[in-house]
Amino acid sequence: MSASDVTICSNALLMLGAKSINAFSADEGDRATLAGNLWPTVRDALLRSHPWNCATKRVRLAPLAQAPEFDYSAQFQLPADWQRTLQVGTREYPVDFRQEGRLILANATDLPLVYIFRNEDVGSWDPALVHVATLQMAAAMAYAITQSASLAAAMADKAAAALKLAKAYDGQDNPPETIDDAPLYQSRFNNMTTRLR
Repeated sequence: MSASDVTICSNALLMLGAKSINAFSADEGDRATLAGNLWPTVRDALLRSHPWNCATKRVRLAPLAQAPEFDYSAQFQLPADWQRTLQVGTREYPVDFRQEGRLILANATDLPLVYIFRNEDVGSWDPALVHVATLQMAAAMAYAITQSASLAAAMADKAAAALKLAKAYDGQDNPPETIDDAPLYQSRFNNMTTRLR
């Protein structure tokens, strides 16, 4: 069975010794209301915390009709599902830019953008990320459900440890970054090898 936002919250409640839920509706009781209120904030903060492979998207933005008052020739509206900017321009041709609110200002006629999007399809998430989300929801709901500050702190610690592992797993899915053949790097490498001889 694939994960969903409701199953994440339901499993978090079970971790706290509370009854599970089947939906974020008032008919399910206060637990469902609490989970439904907290989930969007926890999800968005978690997605923003790392360049997750399952939440990365590439687009080309068109400029808005109105240009900025000064310094840049164009401004671009960030996508509605934007959570965090990862890259502006291409690797070969990075773009000098400034982000102001939900706008990116740049000297460009179109703007390649790599960003973290609000991936609400939890079924497409990595299992390690689902596990972290479950622990973070348990930490967020712990005091309201159990009135135990120590349990809330313990769940937060578990979530932090799981987040480190999930970031490591996610990062290992991509090839390692390499240093370009830039003159400064090459010069330093040559100096180091000369000293080692």
